[in-house]
Amino acid sequence: MSDTATDWLEGPKADIRLISATTAVGDLETIPLGLEVRLDDGWKTYWRSPGDAGIPPHVEWENSGNLETAAFLWPAPVRFNYYDLETFGYEKQVVFPINAHLRKVGEAVSLRARVDLLICDDVCIPHTFNATLDLPAGPANPSEFANMIDRYQNQVPGDGSRAGLIFEGADVSGTNANPLIRTAFRADTPFLTPDLLVEGSGDVVFSKPDFEFLEGGRVVLASVTAEDIFGEGAPVDLESDPLVFTLIDGARSIEASALPLANGLAHVDTGSLAITTLLSIMALALVGGLILNLMPCVLPVISIKLLSVVSHGGGDPKEVRLGFLATTAGIIVSFLALASLAVGVKSAGLAVGWGIQFQQPIFVVALVVILTLFAANMWGLFEVRLPGKVSDVAVAAGNKSSLGGQFFQGAFATILATPCTAPFLGTSIGFALSRGAVEIYSIFLALGFGMASPFILVALFPVLATKLPRPGPWMNGLKKFLSLALIATAVWLLTVMAVQVSVEAAVTVAVLMAAIFALFALRNRVPERTGRMLGAGVFAAAIISFVVPTALPALGIGVRDQSQIAALDEAWIPFDQAAIPGLVAQGNVVFVDVTAEWCITCQVNKKRVLETEAVNDIFTRGDVVLMRADWTKPSDTIARYLASFSRFGIPFNVIYGPESPRGVVLPELLSSNAVFGGLTEAGLTTAVAEK
Repeated sequence: MSDTATDWLEGPKADIRLISATTAVGDLETIPLGLEVRLDDGWKTYWRSPGDAGIPPHVEWENSGNLETAAFLWPAPVRFNYYDLETFGYEKQVVFPINAHLRKVGEAVSLRARVDLLICDDVCIPHTFNATLDLPAGPANPSEFANMIDRYQNQVPGDGSRAGLIFEGADVSGTNANPLIRTAFRADTPFLTPDLLVEGSGDVVFSKPDFEFLEGGRVVLASVTAEDIFGEGAPVDLESDPLVFTLIDGARSIEASALPLANGLAHVDTGSLAITTLLSIMALALVGGLILNLMPCVLPVISIKLLSVVSHGGGDPKEVRLGFLATTAGIIVSFLALASLAVGVKSAGLAVGWGIQFQQPIFVVALVVILTLFAANMWGLFEVRLPGKVSDVAVAAGNKSSLGGQFFQGAFATILATPCTAPFLGTSIGFALSRGAVEIYSIFLALGFGMASPFILVALFPVLATKLPRPGPWMNGLKKFLSLALIATAVWLLTVMAVQVSVEAAVTVAVLMAAIFALFALRNRVPERTGRMLGAGVFAAAIISFVVPTALPALGIGVRDQSQIAALDEAWIPFDQAAIPGLVAQGNVVFVDVTAEWCITCQVNKKRVLETEAVNDIFTRGDVVLMRADWTKPSDTIARYLASFSRFGIPFNVIYGPESPRGVVLPELLSSNAVFGGLTEAGLTTAVAEK
């Protein structure tokens, strides 16, 4: 037990302790304290206005000595969605700053705190703790908890001045029973993922806010509706007491109170939604979609399409045009389907991101099976129909004369593109996923047209394909050569599974895929009846591969030792967003790398930049704190962190330092110069200059 903190007081699902920022009272009139709450995974406690359910923490100081008052402060909360309920609060860890005002300056203080805490998951459990902490007279030196308390103190919404935020006012319109309240806020830098919490008096409740972004994102207009929760249709009183508006945008926040007036926003040009911003982002999306064709994720499908182009040598221009238009349709329809999925997931209040389907082992297995079937077809082994409809899709996808197959090639290219983040793609995806349905559909449509543009070009000018040499025996060798890209992609996906599940699972699936190849090869050398049995074996191998990721861990085979995983990269520590402000306050530079095994661009960044001798030398000599957030598996914490920067895909790299406490965001494709420049901007000048 420290002299400046109580022991941890343990409860069923939460522990608390009372901590002090000073070792003694000194000559301070107010002592900075903190109530640190540690919650089990999945459990939450509440903000001062808990929302649709919950009770906020409450502290009584009866029997404390030399204590006049204690002001309990509230760090900015998180919005939680549970079915139809919305609540506001905290998970995992929070420190509530407390300003303890003394009766007599210079005299010892005896703190006796009764803490009532409600925590909830699927059920709610009330906790009551009794904490005792005595601070003696004497010099008020900083304690080991000073930085932690200060960090959470900085998360308490204030007037916005230190965050570069300004409250522009509030207005009201609509009916008395269901008024529409609009507020406007201005920022030095564009808003990313704002949220607005509104508090009123009586039984008034407020809807989830809708946002419009003005002036290039530097002004946000938030709209909520109000109603009386107990008096359906009853007038809502908005004139007796001011409303409290708390706007949270990542690490910055502001709190303001105002009576909404009929023309309270007359000075703000609320009608000029920045359509030019949307158009400019759509232009970036077009370019980002085009660049996706050059990313390693898409190359396997491009190899199939290249084979299709070559096969049209000397062919009918009409057939070429239709085939490439079908591929274009497959790409665009797939992007619109992804947009619909994103809108649906956002409407459900769940985390949404670019490429997150690769976090699911079953999805990875599905791609491995499809790639294996593609490769077998290109080797000339795929000449029988498998039981059911397994082969129908694969044969169609490899059949140049099938418009359905051409369409499927476009769709499959889109699926394989999602683990890649190309230049301009991160900006456009981030803008889309932080906005509404109109922006999401518009930008995803632009991405689709960008990625499909090479195919549109050939459809417009089919001569680009028909003037190629006519197909001949040489095509067989080309097919086998291009199939190597498919096999390499399948191997890469198996390495992803090795991280997600286990090496044993990846090897088992690899053996099953090899068995599919072997069964296809044998099929051409045995009687027809035996061939049908081999076809059934292919079908069985494919089905078994889907069972492997769950069956092996359930049997205790290949269970990963997390301590061994962490030891593989000793230079990097696990991502801890809450620790970053404290590290920066101590003068450190922090480099955060958000990555995943399924993200090819991330692996390229590692090999080309982050793992090079020059960059590691700078990291070492500059004593840079290296944090790695692994998004190979789903993580709400990482998803929220990305969203705080209006990013929903990876790679994502940001550098914090004394000169950049909010972080310097690096480009998706890293370079040594970009890293050195970011380190310099963050405040690491000496080591970079020596380089």
